[in-house]
Amino acid sequence: MKFTKMQGIGNDYVYVNCFQEHIENPSEVSRRISDRHFGIGSDGLILIKSSEKADFEMEMYNADGSQGAMCGNGMRCVGKYVYDYGLTDKTRISVDTKSGIKYLDLTVENKKVKQVRVNMGEPVLETKAIPMIYDGEKVISQPFNVGQDIYEITAVSMGNPHAVVYVDNVKSLPLEEIGPKFEKHTAFPESVNTEFVRVIDRRTVEMRVWERGSGETLACGTGACAVAVASVLNGYTEDEVTVRLLGGDLKIFWDRAENFVYMTGPAEVVFEGEIEI
Repeated sequence: MKFTKMQGIGNDYVYVNCFQEHIENPSEVSRRISDRHFGIGSDGLILIKSSEKADFEMEMYNADGSQGAMCGNGMRCVGKYVYDYGLTDKTRISVDTKSGIKYLDLTVENKKVKQVRVNMGEPVLETKAIPMIYDGEKVISQPFNVGQDIYEITAVSMGNPHAVVYVDNVKSLPLEEIGPKFEKHTAFPESVNTEFVRVIDRRTVEMRVWERGSGETLACGTGACAVAVASVLNGYTEDEVTVRLLGGDLKIFWDRAENFVYMTGPAEVVFEGEIEI
């Protein structure tokens, strides 16, 4: 299997061009190749495929083999891949995902994509649609029991379910201990990604993320979008905010007039290779 490893601010995936390759069992392949000691090493596997509804289709799998609906950092890398490797010459493209069609604007420098702006769609706040089991229509800064502790969370879906928690210090959090308790909480029937956030000022926040199926990652694009929406809803920031993640920064803008969330950030190729599967 020929592959390209790419990363968007440290959120790294193995990308396979399914116009040329065929993957029989992508879930198992994702588990094998994601291992950072015995495989290629990644947060998961992303397949780039043809689509009848859009220019391309993105099919993604987490490091544990579970299929994900959407990945913002992965989406930017798909945009770079299809342009840089000659699958398209357009700088505005559409990509079909399990959470709907996303639209990408590509910034090209020296015939290579340097930056990608993605229309991530509308934020979902209704608990049933997130999905979340909760006796209420929305969860905005509500107390939430996790193990022996109580956290205030804001729940948002950006194609993936997210629980956003505000803290005084993100760096000292024992995320390996706390993250799994959120991920498998019975209130989230499809598990949940959890963002722990510190507000720096009205235009800047920092976060760490525990992703369902992958654990702590250096970045999460849908998570950054969920954080931006939650920060506006809680009155902490303006509609446009820089989200600082362990792997780098993302610019997020919630256009509340149209109710679309836009994410802008880089995408880079790490290396190419071939592996037996």
